[in-house]
Amino acid sequence: MNFITFKEKFKDFLIFSVNDIRLLDPWFFNQRLVEWQKKGYIKKIVRKYYIFSDTEINEQLLFLTANKIYKPSYISFETALAYYGLIPESVYKITSAATKKTYNFNTPLGKLSYHTLHKKLFFGYKLMAYKKESFIIASAEKALLDFFYINEHIKTKTDILELRINKNRVQGVLAMPVLDEYLAKFQNKALEGKIKIFKECIKND
Repeated sequence: MNFITFKEKFKDFLIFSVNDIRLLDPWFFNQRLVEWQKKGYIKKIVRKYYIFSDTEINEQLLFLTANKIYKPSYISFETALAYYGLIPESVYKITSAATKKTYNFNTPLGKLSYHTLHKKLFFGYKLMAYKKESFIIASAEKALLDFFYINEHIKTKTDILELRINKNRVQGVLAMPVLDEYLAKFQNKALEGKIKIFKECIKND
């Protein structure tokens, strides 16, 4: 298969894997991928995952990539909080929750970081459409809980204020009944204490 034919077949794939290729062409010669990388046609993200070199790199693509290369996972923690406008944006890394071990990938697109959550805490996420695909991201309420849950060093009012929570966004983004419902599922006293302090911090003076 030449590159023109390949690109036509995979034109709707924002990121594609060796397994995706095998499904369409069981006899595909992997050396082609090496050749196309050298010619600048495609870029390797991590082992067995690629994008076309002319693909637009943006936040949604990074989210989709993070979902695909480490499954099951969903965008959460500070990345999701920034996505919802609750904290200042950070371009340092894309953070996700996963049921497998905590892991980091340093890719040509940026750093993708995964934190382990117990399977019973793997809920509260949704699909967001992007072009002809979708990425998985925590709801604002779950992202906040996930963030406080894994960051044990955040304990006091001062710690929470230093996050620079956007109070103007809280009311429109966070549903407190949903936050309380999800909080109960954690069954974690320390987290309950943090959320109590958080609610005090976001009160209008």
